[in-house]
Amino acid sequence: MKFITQLFRLFTGALFIFSGFVKLVDPLGSAYKFEEYFGSDVLNLEFLIPFALPLAILLIVTELVLGFALLIGYKTKITLCSLFGITALFLFLTWYSAFYDKVTDCGCFGDAIKLSPWETFYKNIVFIILILWMLFAHKHIKPLFGKNINQWLIFLSVFSSLYIVYHVLTYLPLIDFRPYAVGKNIKEGMKYNEDGEIPPVHDFYLESDTEDLTETILNAPKALLIVANNLEHSEKESWKNIVALANEAKNQGYLVYALSSSSSNLVKKTIDDHKLPFEILFCDATTLKTIVRANPGILIIKNATVTQKENWKNIENIKL
Repeated sequence: MKFITQLFRLFTGALFIFSGFVKLVDPLGSAYKFEEYFGSDVLNLEFLIPFALPLAILLIVTELVLGFALLIGYKTKITLCSLFGITALFLFLTWYSAFYDKVTDCGCFGDAIKLSPWETFYKNIVFIILILWMLFAHKHIKPLFGKNINQWLIFLSVFSSLYIVYHVLTYLPLIDFRPYAVGKNIKEGMKYNEDGEIPPVHDFYLESDTEDLTETILNAPKALLIVANNLEHSEKESWKNIVALANEAKNQGYLVYALSSSSSNLVKKTIDDHKLPFEILFCDATTLKTIVRANPGILIIKNATVTQKENWKNIENIKL
């Protein structure tokens, strides 16, 4: 029993750390998933949508720290009870999503690994069993270090997790698992496999008031795209530097467009207020959130391949 308990401890702790880490490097992705769950067509808890990001950060840090606490044997019983509570909650959510066909991807491993709601539901059942076993045999889980060292390790895990969250929210995710990551070719991502599975890029449409410019931009030798999903909440001070970059890019032969899902009235107002020297095309909101975790963010693509991606705050890093 002791050997099996230690094996379960290592497996469960490592999986929770992995699950927390792949979401920690991109907390906005988890926040968007929370918004999806809180939506009127899923849990109908729309009053929680404004709190999606802090709730996502709380869950991510808790998940990672509890996994680490299990590995080092810190307050084992409390840790296991907490893990049981989190897993039981998501067991219900994934069952609800799967049974009523509400959310196609639970987001439990961020964008790193895609699981269907049923796959996640069965995964959670396995974890419930493992955690119950460890609760029954918790006396076999001994601390790896002394009490003071374990406390400092937990403190460091919390501090480092929060620092990473701050860094990626200020700039961009540390690791980009999405189909618009630097080095990815958008056209290649749009191709269907022989098995008919939906390709990773399946909703990339860039439209003006009069035409579809998707192919024009993807076929361009070089293009500069400013991604501002919600113009109302975009950083106002960003546009001055963006205009300067856009003018320089145009002088070097770049196609320059902005992308947004905002209304045409807000688009016109933004162009007029900031005297933007480029057109703002319409694109699906979910697609824009997937392309870059910034509002606005900057994308350089050459022959449909993403070559650079930056938050506007790091606009000086863009090399034309």
